[in-house]
Amino acid sequence: MLTLIRNHKRIILVGKAASGKDHLRKRFESRGFKYAVTYTTRPPREGEIEGKDYLFITDEEATKMVESNMFYEHVYFNGWLYGTSVEQFYNNDLFIMTPAGISYIKPEDRTSSFIIYTDIDMSVREFRLSKRDMPGDTLTRRIEADELDFTNFNDYDLRITNEDF
Repeated sequence: MLTLIRNHKRIILVGKAASGKDHLRKRFESRGFKYAVTYTTRPPREGEIEGKDYLFITDEEATKMVESNMFYEHVYFNGWLYGTSVEQFYNNDLFIMTPAGISYIKPEDRTSSFIIYTDIDMSVREFRLSKRDMPGDTLTRRIEADELDFTNFNDYDLRITNEDF
């Protein structure tokens, strides 16, 4: 499996909240993959580290970056911007994106990308989310936003449904 994945220029992880994307990211990083720490205007959660988990920016900084075409992809999710810069997209090989972010991938870049969808049971995700500090968000709103965001999502190469991967 790792050989199949290594034949691509980049691995993109996608999944609903608390589906294990960060866990999977850390497993890939332990095998030498270089994770693109993306930008967000979301406030940091307890324990998140600037430059390791996200590059936390202000709304004003985000607007300037969008206007300067610095993002390869960017989306607004739950009112916050999340984005990958052009430089990050071409200089890293491991990413976490949303379905909307994936829709921005150019066809020539999609052929060299391997997308893994972590799609675990909602009850497991709800339990994990109930233990998470989510400033400015609620469990119910996050679940509803994910359901909407993932409606008809099918642009992936591998789907993981086992929460103990």
